[in-house]
Amino acid sequence: MEPIFQNLTADDPETTEIESLCLDCGENGTTRLLLTKIPFFKEIIIMSFSCPHCGCSNNETQFGGKTQERGVKVKLLVENEKDLNRQVVKSDYTSIFIPELEFEIPGKTQKGAVITVEGIIDRAVAGLEQDQAVRKISEPDAAEKIDEFIKKMTDVKKLRTPFHLILDDPSGNSFIENLCAPLKDRQLDITNYVRSTEQDTMLGLTQNEEEESPAAGPENLSEEVLSFQTNCSNCNAPCDTHMKVTKIPHFKEAVIMATNCDVCGTRTNEVKSGAGVEPKGRKISLHITKPEDMHRDVLKSETCGIVIPELEFEVGPAALGGRFSTVEGILTNIKEQLSSNNPFIGGDSAQAGMTAGLDSFVAKIDQVISNKLQIHFILDDPAGNSYLQSLCAPDPDPCLEVTEYERTFDQNDELGLNDMKTENYET
Repeated sequence: MEPIFQNLTADDPETTEIESLCLDCGENGTTRLLLTKIPFFKEIIIMSFSCPHCGCSNNETQFGGKTQERGVKVKLLVENEKDLNRQVVKSDYTSIFIPELEFEIPGKTQKGAVITVEGIIDRAVAGLEQDQAVRKISEPDAAEKIDEFIKKMTDVKKLRTPFHLILDDPSGNSFIENLCAPLKDRQLDITNYVRSTEQDTMLGLTQNEEEESPAAGPENLSEEVLSFQTNCSNCNAPCDTHMKVTKIPHFKEAVIMATNCDVCGTRTNEVKSGAGVEPKGRKISLHITKPEDMHRDVLKSETCGIVIPELEFEVGPAALGGRFSTVEGILTNIKEQLSSNNPFIGGDSAQAGMTAGLDSFVAKIDQVISNKLQIHFILDDPAGNSYLQSLCAPDPDPCLEVTEYERTFDQNDELGLNDMKTENYET
Protein backbone atom coordinates (compact mmCIF):
# COMPACT_ATOMS: atom_id res chain seq x y z
CA MET A 1 0.00 0.00 0.00
CA GLU A 2 1.48 3.33 -1.09
CA PRO A 3 1.55 6.34 1.26
CA ILE A 4 -1.17 8.92 0.60
CA PHE A 5 1.37 11.75 0.40
CA GLN A 6 4.36 10.87 -1.81
CA ASN A 7 7.72 12.64 -1.42
CA LEU A 8 8.29 15.57 -3.78
CA THR A 9 10.78 14.48 -6.47
CA ALA A 10 11.90 15.48 -9.96
CA ASP A 11 10.04 12.52 -11.50
CA ASP A 12 6.67 12.99 -13.20
CA PRO A 13 4.20 13.30 -10.30
CA GLU A 14 1.00 11.26 -10.14
CA THR A 15 -1.92 13.68 -10.28
CA THR A 16 -5.68 13.33 -9.96
CA GLU A 17 -7.90 15.14 -12.48
CA ILE A 18 -11.41 16.32 -11.58
CA GLU A 19 -13.91 18.04 -13.86
CA SER A 20 -15.03 21.26 -12.16
CA LEU A 21 -17.02 24.40 -12.90
CA CYS A 22 -15.26 27.55 -14.13
CA LEU A 23 -16.53 30.50 -12.09
CA ASP A 24 -15.62 32.95 -14.88
CA CYS A 25 -17.55 31.52 -17.84
CA GLY A 26 -19.75 28.82 -16.31
CA GLU A 27 -18.30 26.04 -18.49
CA ASN A 28 -16.50 22.97 -17.17
CA GLY A 29 -12.74 23.04 -16.73
CA THR A 30 -10.21 20.66 -15.17
CA THR A 31 -8.72 20.69 -11.66
CA ARG A 32 -5.51 18.71 -11.13
CA LEU A 33 -4.63 17.60 -7.59
CA LEU A 34 -1.17 16.58 -6.38
CA LEU A 35 -0.85 15.16 -2.86
CA THR A 36 2.81 15.43 -1.97
CA LYS A 37 5.18 15.87 0.92
CA ILE A 38 7.87 18.52 0.92
CA PRO A 39 10.84 16.78 2.59
CA PHE A 40 11.99 18.49 5.78
CA PHE A 41 8.63 20.27 5.98
CA LYS A 42 5.02 19.11 5.70
CA GLU A 43 2.33 17.43 3.57
CA ILE A 44 0.69 19.72 1.03
CA ILE A 45 -2.07 19.53 -1.58
CA ILE A 46 -1.28 21.43 -4.80
CA MET A 47 -4.32 22.34 -6.90
CA SER A 48 -4.23 23.67 -10.46
CA PHE A 49 -7.37 24.68 -12.38
CA SER A 50 -7.56 25.54 -16.07
CA CYS A 51 -10.52 26.27 -18.33
CA PRO A 52 -10.12 25.57 -22.09
CA HIS A 53 -13.13 27.77 -22.92
CA CYS A 54 -12.11 31.15 -21.46
CA GLY A 55 -8.46 30.53 -20.52
CA CYS A 56 -9.05 31.11 -16.79
CA SER A 57 -6.44 29.45 -14.57
CA ASN A 58 -5.82 29.29 -10.84
CA ASN A 59 -3.22 27.64 -8.61
CA GLU A 60 -3.26 27.24 -4.84
CA THR A 61 -1.69 25.22 -2.05
CA GLN A 62 -3.36 23.70 0.98
CA PHE A 63 -1.80 21.83 3.87
CA GLY A 64 -2.68 18.16 4.10
CA GLY A 65 -1.08 17.66 7.50
CA LYS A 66 -2.26 18.58 10.95
CA THR A 67 -2.48 21.98 12.58
CA GLN A 68 0.56 22.44 14.80
CA GLU A 69 0.27 22.64 18.58
CA ARG A 70 1.46 26.27 18.56
CA GLY A 71 1.22 29.20 16.21
CA VAL A 72 4.38 30.56 14.60
CA LYS A 73 5.66 34.05 13.93
CA VAL A 74 8.55 34.30 11.45
CA LYS A 75 10.38 37.61 11.13
CA LEU A 76 12.92 38.13 8.32
CA LEU A 77 15.27 41.09 7.84
CA VAL A 78 15.54 41.57 4.06
CA GLU A 79 18.90 43.13 3.13
CA ASN A 80 19.98 41.85 -0.30
CA GLU A 81 18.97 40.05 -3.50
CA LYS A 82 19.44 36.63 -1.91
CA ASP A 83 16.84 37.52 0.70
CA LEU A 84 14.33 38.44 -2.02
CA ASN A 85 14.81 34.95 -3.49
CA ARG A 86 14.20 33.09 -0.22
CA GLN A 87 11.53 30.41 -0.48
CA VAL A 88 8.39 31.07 1.57
CA VAL A 89 5.65 28.59 2.46
CA LYS A 90 2.45 30.21 3.76
CA SER A 91 -0.89 28.74 4.78
CA ASP A 92 -4.38 30.16 4.28
CA TYR A 93 -4.30 31.56 7.82
CA THR A 94 -1.02 33.48 7.49
CA SER A 95 -1.02 37.24 8.01
CA ILE A 96 1.82 39.10 6.27
CA PHE A 97 3.31 42.37 7.53
CA ILE A 98 5.88 44.85 6.23
CA PRO A 99 6.07 47.25 9.20
CA GLU A 100 8.23 49.86 7.41
CA LEU A 101 5.35 50.43 4.95
CA GLU A 102 2.58 49.86 7.52
CA PHE A 103 1.38 47.20 5.10
CA GLU A 104 -0.65 44.14 6.11
CA ILE A 105 -2.26 41.23 4.27
CA PRO A 106 -4.72 39.69 6.77
CA GLY A 107 -5.01 35.94 7.14
CA LYS A 108 -7.62 34.04 5.09
CA THR A 109 -7.57 36.72 2.36
CA GLN A 110 -5.10 34.74 0.21
CA LYS A 111 -4.75 31.03 -0.44
CA GLY A 112 -1.74 29.08 0.77
CA ALA A 113 1.26 29.19 -1.53
CA VAL A 114 4.89 28.21 -2.05
CA ILE A 115 6.43 31.48 -3.20
CA THR A 116 9.45 33.78 -2.72
CA VAL A 117 9.79 37.02 -0.76
CA GLU A 118 9.89 38.93 -4.06
CA GLY A 119 6.84 36.99 -5.22
CA ILE A 120 4.86 38.15 -2.17
CA ILE A 121 5.64 41.78 -3.03
CA ASP A 122 4.84 41.27 -6.73
CA ARG A 123 1.54 39.60 -5.88
CA ALA A 124 0.61 42.49 -3.55
CA VAL A 125 1.45 45.06 -6.24
CA ALA A 126 -0.62 43.13 -8.82
CA GLY A 127 -3.58 43.13 -6.43
CA LEU A 128 -3.30 46.88 -5.87
CA GLU A 129 -3.01 47.59 -9.62
CA GLN A 130 -6.18 45.63 -10.34
CA ASP A 131 -9.07 47.92 -11.32
CA GLN A 132 -6.85 51.02 -11.10
CA ALA A 133 -8.04 52.19 -14.54
CA VAL A 134 -11.67 52.22 -13.38
CA ARG A 135 -10.72 53.64 -10.00
CA LYS A 136 -8.92 56.61 -11.61
CA ILE A 137 -12.25 57.61 -13.16
CA SER A 138 -14.62 56.86 -10.29
CA GLU A 139 -12.32 57.61 -7.30
CA PRO A 140 -9.33 59.65 -8.53
CA ASP A 141 -8.14 60.60 -5.01
CA ALA A 142 -8.08 56.98 -3.85
CA ALA A 143 -6.38 55.91 -7.09
CA GLU A 144 -3.65 58.51 -6.58
CA LYS A 145 -2.93 57.27 -3.06
CA ILE A 146 -2.80 53.68 -4.30
CA ASP A 147 -0.34 54.70 -7.04
CA GLU A 148 1.87 56.30 -4.40
CA PHE A 149 1.77 53.14 -2.29
CA ILE A 150 2.51 50.95 -5.31
CA LYS A 151 5.63 53.07 -5.92
CA LYS A 152 6.71 52.49 -2.30
CA MET A 153 6.21 48.74 -2.72
CA THR A 154 8.24 48.77 -5.94
CA ASP A 155 11.01 50.82 -4.31
CA VAL A 156 11.21 48.30 -1.47
CA LYS A 157 12.46 45.67 -3.95
CA LYS A 158 15.34 47.98 -4.91
CA LEU A 159 16.67 47.49 -1.36
CA ARG A 160 17.77 51.06 -0.79
CA THR A 161 17.10 50.37 2.89
CA PRO A 162 16.54 47.01 4.65
CA PHE A 163 13.00 46.05 5.59
CA HIS A 164 11.26 43.35 7.62
CA LEU A 165 8.84 40.70 6.37
CA ILE A 166 6.73 39.11 9.12
CA LEU A 167 4.57 35.99 8.80
CA ASP A 168 2.10 35.30 11.62
CA ASP A 169 0.41 31.92 11.26
CA PRO A 170 -1.82 30.58 14.08
CA SER A 171 -1.81 27.12 12.43
CA GLY A 172 2.01 26.93 12.72
CA ASN A 173 2.38 25.85 9.08
CA SER A 174 4.40 28.72 7.61
CA PHE A 175 8.10 28.84 6.85
CA ILE A 176 10.85 31.07 5.42
CA GLU A 177 14.01 29.51 4.01
CA ASN A 178 17.11 29.58 6.22
CA LEU A 179 20.08 30.47 4.00
CA CYS A 180 22.55 29.49 6.72
CA ALA A 181 21.14 26.02 7.42
CA PRO A 182 22.05 24.06 9.45
CA LEU A 183 23.42 27.07 11.37
CA LYS A 184 21.20 29.73 12.90
CA ASP A 185 20.23 32.51 10.47
CA ARG A 186 20.79 35.82 12.26
CA GLN A 187 18.33 37.57 9.92
CA LEU A 188 15.58 35.12 10.77
CA ASP A 189 13.64 35.15 14.04
CA ILE A 190 11.16 32.30 14.64
CA THR A 191 8.82 32.41 17.63
CA ASN A 192 6.22 29.81 18.57
CA TYR A 193 3.30 30.99 20.68
CA VAL A 194 0.20 29.69 22.42
CA ARG A 195 -2.92 30.44 20.40
CA SER A 196 -5.75 32.51 21.82
CA THR A 197 -9.27 31.11 22.16
CA GLU A 198 -10.34 33.19 19.15
CA GLN A 199 -7.53 31.71 17.03
CA ASP A 200 -8.47 28.16 18.08
CA THR A 201 -12.06 28.90 17.10
CA MET A 202 -10.93 30.23 13.71
CA LEU A 203 -8.97 27.03 13.10
CA GLY A 204 -11.91 24.88 14.21
CA LEU A 205 -10.03 23.51 17.22
CA THR A 206 -12.42 24.57 19.98
CA GLN A 207 -13.68 21.56 21.88
CA ASN A 208 -17.37 21.03 22.41
CA GLU A 209 -18.11 22.27 25.91
CA GLU A 210 -20.73 19.53 26.28
CA GLU A 211 -18.11 16.83 25.86
CA GLU A 212 -17.07 15.42 29.18
CA SER A 213 -13.96 13.44 29.83
CA PRO A 214 -14.49 10.05 31.45
CA ALA A 215 -14.29 9.98 35.20
CA ALA A 216 -10.85 9.21 36.52
CA GLY A 217 -10.60 5.72 37.91
CA PRO A 218 -8.44 4.45 40.74
CA GLU A 219 -6.04 2.66 38.41
CA ASN A 220 -2.36 3.63 38.34
CA LEU A 221 -1.67 5.10 34.87
CA SER A 222 2.09 4.65 35.31
CA GLU A 223 1.55 0.89 35.07
CA GLU A 224 -0.58 0.98 31.92
CA VAL A 225 0.13 1.46 28.23
CA LEU A 226 -2.77 3.30 26.60
CA SER A 227 -3.46 3.22 22.85
CA PHE A 228 -5.47 5.48 20.57
CA GLN A 229 -5.90 5.80 16.81
CA THR A 230 -4.14 8.58 14.90
CA ASN A 231 -2.62 9.23 11.48
CA CYS A 232 0.98 8.68 10.39
CA SER A 233 3.00 11.90 10.27
CA ASN A 234 4.78 10.66 7.12
CA CYS A 235 2.07 9.13 4.89
CA ASN A 236 -1.13 10.10 6.78
CA ALA A 237 -2.33 6.47 6.89
CA PRO A 238 -4.31 5.34 9.99
CA CYS A 239 -2.11 3.86 12.73
CA ASP A 240 -1.98 3.43 16.50
CA THR A 241 -0.14 5.58 19.02
CA HIS A 242 0.86 4.05 22.36
CA MET A 243 1.19 6.25 25.44
CA LYS A 244 2.71 5.61 28.85
CA VAL A 245 3.38 7.71 31.93
CA THR A 246 6.86 7.11 33.34
CA LYS A 247 8.87 8.46 36.26
CA ILE A 248 12.39 9.68 35.45
CA PRO A 249 14.77 9.16 38.39
CA HIS A 250 15.89 12.37 40.12
CA PHE A 251 13.43 14.36 38.00
CA LYS A 252 9.67 14.09 37.38
CA GLU A 253 6.97 12.27 35.47
CA ALA A 254 6.79 12.39 31.68
CA VAL A 255 4.32 11.08 29.10
CA ILE A 256 6.00 9.05 26.33
CA MET A 257 4.09 8.47 23.07
CA ALA A 258 5.28 6.08 20.32
CA THR A 259 3.76 5.61 16.85
CA ASN A 260 4.54 2.79 14.41
CA CYS A 261 3.10 2.89 10.88
CA ASP A 262 2.59 -0.46 9.14
CA VAL A 263 2.10 1.23 5.76
CA CYS A 264 5.36 3.17 5.32
CA GLY A 265 7.37 1.89 8.30
CA THR A 266 7.76 5.26 9.99
CA ARG A 267 8.48 5.15 13.73
CA THR A 268 8.25 8.21 15.92
CA ASN A 269 8.41 8.92 19.63
CA GLU A 270 7.37 12.07 21.40
CA VAL A 271 7.52 13.22 25.01
CA LYS A 272 5.16 15.51 26.88
CA SER A 273 5.86 16.87 30.32
CA GLY A 274 3.69 15.27 32.99
CA ALA A 275 3.94 18.38 35.16
CA GLY A 276 3.14 22.04 34.73
CA VAL A 277 5.51 24.87 33.86
CA GLU A 278 8.24 25.37 36.45
CA PRO A 279 8.63 28.76 38.21
CA LYS A 280 11.95 29.34 36.39
CA GLY A 281 13.54 28.35 33.10
CA ARG A 282 16.35 25.80 33.08
CA LYS A 283 19.59 25.68 31.09
CA ILE A 284 21.58 22.42 31.17
CA SER A 285 25.12 22.35 29.76
CA LEU A 286 27.02 19.09 29.26
CA HIS A 287 30.72 19.13 28.33
CA ILE A 288 31.12 16.00 26.21
CA THR A 289 34.60 14.61 26.83
CA LYS A 290 34.28 10.80 26.86
CA PRO A 291 32.30 8.03 25.10
CA GLU A 292 30.12 7.47 28.18
CA ASP A 293 28.62 10.93 27.72
CA MET A 294 26.93 9.71 24.52
CA HIS A 295 24.82 7.26 26.55
CA ARG A 296 23.41 9.79 29.02
CA ASP A 297 19.60 9.91 29.06
CA VAL A 298 18.03 13.11 27.72
CA LEU A 299 14.49 14.37 28.16
CA LYS A 300 13.99 17.24 25.73
CA SER A 301 10.57 18.82 26.25
CA GLU A 302 8.52 20.38 23.44
CA THR A 303 9.57 23.85 24.70
CA CYS A 304 13.33 23.16 24.78
CA GLY A 305 15.92 24.41 22.29
CA ILE A 306 19.38 22.93 21.66
CA VAL A 307 22.64 24.88 21.33
CA ILE A 308 26.12 23.60 20.36
CA PRO A 309 28.33 26.73 20.55
CA GLU A 310 31.46 25.08 19.10
CA LEU A 311 29.55 24.31 15.89
CA GLU A 312 27.62 27.61 15.93
CA PHE A 313 24.49 25.46 15.92
CA GLU A 314 21.18 26.47 17.45
CA VAL A 315 17.78 24.89 16.90
CA GLY A 316 14.43 25.92 18.34
CA PRO A 317 12.00 23.67 20.23
CA ALA A 318 9.79 22.96 17.20
CA ALA A 319 12.53 21.23 15.18
CA LEU A 320 12.67 17.95 17.09
CA GLY A 321 9.64 18.29 19.37
CA GLY A 322 9.65 16.46 22.69
CA ARG A 323 12.09 13.53 22.84
CA PHE A 324 13.24 10.96 25.41
CA SER A 325 16.51 9.56 24.12
CA THR A 326 20.26 9.65 24.72
CA VAL A 327 22.76 12.35 23.78
CA GLU A 328 23.85 10.16 20.86
CA GLY A 329 20.21 9.62 19.89
CA ILE A 330 19.49 13.36 19.81
CA LEU A 331 22.62 14.09 17.76
CA THR A 332 21.69 11.27 15.37
CA ASN A 333 18.16 12.72 15.01
CA ILE A 334 19.67 16.10 14.13
CA LYS A 335 22.00 14.52 11.58
CA GLU A 336 19.23 12.46 9.99
CA GLN A 337 16.95 15.46 9.61
CA LEU A 338 19.71 17.52 8.01
CA SER A 339 20.81 14.66 5.75
CA SER A 340 17.31 13.92 4.41
CA ASN A 341 16.24 15.35 1.05
CA ASN A 342 15.59 19.02 1.66
CA PRO A 343 14.32 20.98 -1.37
CA PHE A 344 15.69 24.22 0.03
CA ILE A 345 19.22 22.82 0.48
CA GLY A 346 19.63 19.96 -2.00
CA GLY A 347 18.57 19.34 -5.58
CA ASP A 348 18.03 21.90 -8.32
CA SER A 349 17.06 24.63 -5.85
CA ALA A 350 20.27 24.42 -3.80
CA GLN A 351 22.24 27.61 -3.26
CA ALA A 352 25.93 27.50 -4.16
CA GLY A 353 28.00 26.36 -1.21
CA MET A 354 25.05 25.36 1.00
CA THR A 355 25.34 21.63 0.26
CA ALA A 356 29.06 21.66 1.07
CA GLY A 357 28.37 23.49 4.33
CA LEU A 358 25.72 20.94 5.27
CA ASP A 359 28.04 18.02 4.52
CA SER A 360 30.77 19.63 6.64
CA PHE A 361 28.39 20.09 9.56
CA VAL A 362 27.15 16.48 9.38
CA ALA A 363 30.79 15.30 9.35
CA LYS A 364 31.43 17.28 12.56
CA ILE A 365 28.40 15.66 14.20
CA ASP A 366 29.89 12.27 13.30
CA GLN A 367 33.18 13.35 14.92
CA VAL A 368 31.31 14.28 18.11
CA ILE A 369 29.49 10.93 18.20
CA SER A 370 32.79 9.04 17.71
CA ASN A 371 34.42 11.15 20.50
CA LYS A 372 36.90 12.82 18.13
CA LEU A 373 35.53 16.31 18.81
CA GLN A 374 34.62 17.74 22.22
CA ILE A 375 31.65 20.09 22.46
CA HIS A 376 29.18 21.61 24.91
CA PHE A 377 25.67 20.20 24.46
CA ILE A 378 23.20 22.73 25.88
CA LEU A 379 19.47 22.34 26.56
CA ASP A 380 17.66 25.65 27.07
CA ASP A 381 14.08 25.17 28.29
CA PRO A 382 12.07 28.23 29.42
CA ALA A 383 9.44 25.86 30.91
CA GLY A 384 12.07 24.07 33.03
CA ASN A 385 10.84 20.61 31.99
CA SER A 386 13.98 19.17 30.39
CA TYR A 387 16.51 16.79 31.91
CA LEU A 388 20.00 15.41 31.22
CA GLN A 389 21.26 12.44 33.23
CA SER A 390 24.00 12.91 35.78
CA LEU A 391 26.52 10.07 35.98
CA CYS A 392 27.40 11.02 39.56
CA ALA A 393 23.92 11.48 41.09
CA PRO A 394 23.20 12.37 43.79
CA ASP A 395 26.69 13.93 43.95
CA PRO A 396 27.60 16.85 41.62
CA ASP A 397 28.69 15.94 38.10
CA PRO A 398 31.80 17.95 37.03
CA CYS A 399 30.78 17.78 33.34
CA LEU A 400 27.21 18.90 33.94
CA GLU A 401 26.09 22.42 34.78
CA VAL A 402 22.44 23.22 35.55
CA THR A 403 21.32 26.83 35.98
CA GLU A 404 17.89 28.32 36.52
CA TYR A 405 16.86 31.73 35.22
CA GLU A 406 13.98 34.16 35.28
CA ARG A 407 11.91 34.06 32.11
CA THR A 408 11.46 37.16 29.99
CA PHE A 409 8.04 38.59 29.16
CA ASP A 410 8.30 37.13 25.62
CA GLN A 411 9.15 33.68 26.99
CA ASN A 412 6.14 33.80 29.33
CA ASP A 413 4.08 34.87 26.34
CA GLU A 414 5.27 31.88 24.30
CA LEU A 415 4.30 29.59 27.19
CA GLY A 416 0.88 31.23 27.49
CA LEU A 417 1.59 32.52 31.00
CA ASN A 418 0.83 36.22 30.50
CA ASP A 419 -2.61 37.42 31.51
CA MET A 420 -2.97 39.45 28.33
CA LYS A 421 -1.25 38.74 25.03
CA THR A 422 -0.14 41.80 23.09
CA GLU A 423 1.09 41.89 19.51
CA ASN A 424 3.96 44.20 18.61
CA TYR A 425 5.39 44.29 15.09
CA GLU A 426 7.64 47.30 15.55
CA THR A 427 11.21 46.74 14.47
